[in-house]
Amino acid sequence: MARRRGDEYAAFDRPRRRSRPRTKERPDYSDAPLARVVSVDRGRYRCDLDGVSITATKARVLARNSAIVGDLVRLDGDTSGHPGTMARIVVVEERDSVLRRTADDDDPYERPIVANADQLVIVTALADPPPRTGMIDRILVACYDAGLEPLLCLTKSDLATPDELIAAYEPLGIKVITTRPGADLTPLRNALHNQISVLVGHSGVGKSTLVNALVPEAERTTGQVNEVTGRGRHTSTSAMALRLANGGWIIDTPGVRSFGLSHVEWHKVIRAFPDLERFTDTCPRGCPHRSSDPECGLDLARHDESVSAARLDSFRRMVDARTDIDVPTRSDRP
Repeated sequence: MARRRGDEYAAFDRPRRRSRPRTKERPDYSDAPLARVVSVDRGRYRCDLDGVSITATKARVLARNSAIVGDLVRLDGDTSGHPGTMARIVVVEERDSVLRRTADDDDPYERPIVANADQLVIVTALADPPPRTGMIDRILVACYDAGLEPLLCLTKSDLATPDELIAAYEPLGIKVITTRPGADLTPLRNALHNQISVLVGHSGVGKSTLVNALVPEAERTTGQVNEVTGRGRHTSTSAMALRLANGGWIIDTPGVRSFGLSHVEWHKVIRAFPDLERFTDTCPRGCPHRSSDPECGLDLARHDESVSAARLDSFRRMVDARTDIDVPTRSDRP
């Protein structure tokens, strides 16, 4: 900066800004390559771009947890997939669905698990470890809240009969597929065909074994059930999306021992049952439609011959799985 004549302090003035002023206009990435996030590990995102595996980081303008497995994202930078190359996620496309869970029913922080799934496959062993209907019911609640189609996959049918579980969930109209070690998986493959299916279940039920049978190159680690506690050991430590040879994707998730539902929007759950929803017009606001809720409109459904009592009981058993909800009263009505 030139010194003004006669100004002995001019040399101490703040230097003039030489950088270009910031602009609010952001780059247009609408034509950037569109890929799917298939795994996330310590800030590195593995993305599938038309069969090419690409490692990417996330642009600074995106929020910390803005991209999860299943997301469709726009990539900038090197998308060749060659060793040592790195792309950058610059846009996360709007999601069709998000499966969420909380650590427990008192946890205020919801955790997105998977984006853009169509179908939720609840994997449950018939023995070793024994089935937990409470866990199945809670996962079903999260499934309906996310707008996904449920599928119940019963494993280890060589150890126990599936008849009791099939009868418990048949009234809800849930499709059930039964498997055993070495069995033909054609029925399951057909159910997964051209779908984006997320596999969820208790630890040790055989999810990783199923994934390895469906996608042999996945090589997911399998483990044994603890003989003392009856609990399985976590073998999948993070969610991973895998492309199916006959079309579609499966997303393997870590085994869960609890499934919190504090994030659930109960009006979405009842919407999955239009034959029951029509009775809820008189419900108090926020009614979760449990058997213990006063003035719940579903009580009227018991007197309607067009409603299956078994279906109503199965629905209420499912929503009864969450026990922390305050019971609404007449004063809560709008």
